[in-house]
Amino acid sequence: MKNVPDIKIAIIVGSTDWLPSDIAIENRQKLVRSYVENYGDECIYECPICLTDNEVSIKRAMRDVVKAECNAICLYFANYGPESAGTLLAEEFDGPVMLLAAAEEGTEPFCIQRTDGMSGFSNACYALKLRGTNVFIPPNPVGTIEECVEMIHEFIPIARTIIGVKDLKLITVGPRPTSYLAASAPKHLFYDMGIEVSEYSELELFDSYKKHENDGRISKIVAEMETELNENKMLDILPKLAQYELTMEDWIRNHKGNRKYITVTSTCWPAFPVNFGFVPCYVNSRITAKGIPIACEVDEYGAVSEFIGQCVSGDVVTILNINNNIPQSVFEEKIKGKVFNGKKYDIGDLFLGYHCGVTPACRLSGNRLEYHFVNQQLIGEENSKGTIQGIINPGAVTLLRIQGTRNGKLEAYVAQGQILPVTMDTYGGQGIVAVPEMRRFFRNVILEKQFPNHCAVLFGHYAKQLISVLRQLGIEDIEYNHPKNHPYRTENIFSDNVDWY
Repeated sequence: MKNVPDIKIAIIVGSTDWLPSDIAIENRQKLVRSYVENYGDECIYECPICLTDNEVSIKRAMRDVVKAECNAICLYFANYGPESAGTLLAEEFDGPVMLLAAAEEGTEPFCIQRTDGMSGFSNACYALKLRGTNVFIPPNPVGTIEECVEMIHEFIPIARTIIGVKDLKLITVGPRPTSYLAASAPKHLFYDMGIEVSEYSELELFDSYKKHENDGRISKIVAEMETELNENKMLDILPKLAQYELTMEDWIRNHKGNRKYITVTSTCWPAFPVNFGFVPCYVNSRITAKGIPIACEVDEYGAVSEFIGQCVSGDVVTILNINNNIPQSVFEEKIKGKVFNGKKYDIGDLFLGYHCGVTPACRLSGNRLEYHFVNQQLIGEENSKGTIQGIINPGAVTLLRIQGTRNGKLEAYVAQGQILPVTMDTYGGQGIVAVPEMRRFFRNVILEKQFPNHCAVLFGHYAKQLISVLRQLGIEDIEYNHPKNHPYRTENIFSDNVDWY
């Protein structure tokens, strides 16, 4: 399922009336040519209009980029301009805008060929602030041709996420479990981000599920499941799971409305397994793998966090509990003193990332269909089948969570680490996660700022792009795992477990 935007960035330059435009146009051509040589021409467009102080040039450029079906813009300060015209264009354009400036290159004397890009760039940023226009500015926005090419390429996942979120529908199914208040959060903040929310009863979904009985497509889905599962002891449940998968896919398709992109969260306990006769974990993992993230337990902000992670990484994501510490015995036997991708970890850096079984099979080793361990004990085996268990593949990960606060603000955290190639004898979809200074991060961010236990997990390191995305979405309160000797604002610096002096 195609569930993220394609990006096409228009490169636009300009020049003030009192400077020749030749330098700007020449640098634009060099920039686009270099980008195409490195990354191809699929995501980039060279706008032939050079902006001037005349506002007519803005309208011409706008018509040109719309005709070229560009949904993002890079204003490239290859000369002193486009200071004034560029800010007006950024204000009018309905899409992500980034600003870059050309660094001075070449040899002395710097006379005719001097760009003065920094000067016009700083004035443009000032003007944009006055106009209240939000644009993306990279950490080091003044660069050589090669550096600017890389910054434009890094802008693609950022633009992809901004566009995706503003055309996103969040579908929720069923009530939140009464004992899971942690997933509750203010809904109006979704609307502030441009997200539409549609809520449905699980009875509506159950009615649709019954109508899919004997659907001719069930056998095909069953065959896919049999191929995907390494060890399958539950052949009897696969037709029901396939019927539910078709129900969910049709439901998503029929309830998409006028939005292009979808993320979903649904109830999965306590009434679901009793009435449907299975747990939805494995099906949710399969739909997530197809590009529609599904979060458990009606965790709305978890579902949106997953979608943002999918847009940024361009890959499948999952949602995990920050579940429990690693026992001292496991640490001593399997981790202590060992080097993992060049790093050694203390026991305070580790936790078990776990969920019942929503991580896609492509990210698991030894995956198998199992009973939901907790439900099996509570309601018996008959209705507890349908969760996928396995060990999450080792490698780099990024943790992401956005959340709405009690006082109506958006906050977020981002942390980078890795899943270790170490197993622990337990149940569920799980992996031992190492995040530097996790113990302090847990106390001073997750607990101090009241984040729930769910977090979206991206497979790879994407903190740099995520922080840029979150700021573009208007989230100002963004936390991360602080390194040693960098205290949190609320941290007790005289704590016994922190050696500050």
